[in-house]
Amino acid sequence: MSRKALGRGLSALIPSEPKSKASTNLEPGAPPPPPSAGDYFLCPIERVHPQKGQPRRFFDEQRLEELVQSIREQGLVQPLIVRTDRNGDFTLIAGERRWRAAQRAALHEVPVVIRDANDQEAFELALVENLQREDLNPVEEAEAFQRLIDDVGYTQDEVAARVGRDRSTVANSLRLLKLPEVAQRALIAGLISSGHGRALLALDKPRQIQRVLKQVVDKRLSVREAESLVRKQRADAKPANAAPSANMQDLQERLSRGLQTRVRLHGSGERGRIEIRYGSLDELDRLLEVLLP
Repeated sequence: MSRKALGRGLSALIPSEPKSKASTNLEPGAPPPPPSAGDYFLCPIERVHPQKGQPRRFFDEQRLEELVQSIREQGLVQPLIVRTDRNGDFTLIAGERRWRAAQRAALHEVPVVIRDANDQEAFELALVENLQREDLNPVEEAEAFQRLIDDVGYTQDEVAARVGRDRSTVANSLRLLKLPEVAQRALIAGLISSGHGRALLALDKPRQIQRVLKQVVDKRLSVREAESLVRKQRADAKPANAAPSANMQDLQERLSRGLQTRVRLHGSGERGRIEIRYGSLDELDRLLEVLLP
């Protein structure tokens, strides 16, 4: 059976109007039936709980406070999407930011829509909502994609289809998890973009990445400028790691024989340095007599 893509939006989950309870035929004094999938109603806020392991972990404090002020003035317009839990309460599928803001705004009730979903489906729906709202930072997004691959067994193609993204977008996002922690923290804080992160991945060593990252942040370099800086760093590192040419090797051997110790030549073209090794002070004295007669 083919899986239905979720990337088209969550609007289909939200009824256009609240489901009326008044039309239900009940005996006078009988308790209302328990809520079921598709029901849209006002729920006591203390009965709504956040989803464990949801994709979003960081909430911008300023944007959250702006939402609090909006809710105080206009109320909570868009309902939360929830599912019932074992205790008869409700677990959030989508809308944790709105739920947090509603708590700060001291709302006693929030509009909710009930959705039938297991743990996997709830995680995917939460991921799609956050992607559509662009609420996830690049690291959260990459970790969510990786979780779908590790826990659910999706391929990158399947992840892309489920969340409505190109496969290349998913692949590039996953690559960011290879960055060292210091660079991932910069992504989370918004100091660099995903483009900066991908540019840094061209460097091999964490120390190199940290050095270039500092310049990118301090100088507020664009992605193109960061890519240029990375290319320069890679070019500067090549001569130190490159094998000496045949002429350089021949000269090294002649110097080593003449000085009777190990000699290494570093550099290329017109610039470089000569490295002469000695194993004791007596050997150093001997070399000085040869070099400084």
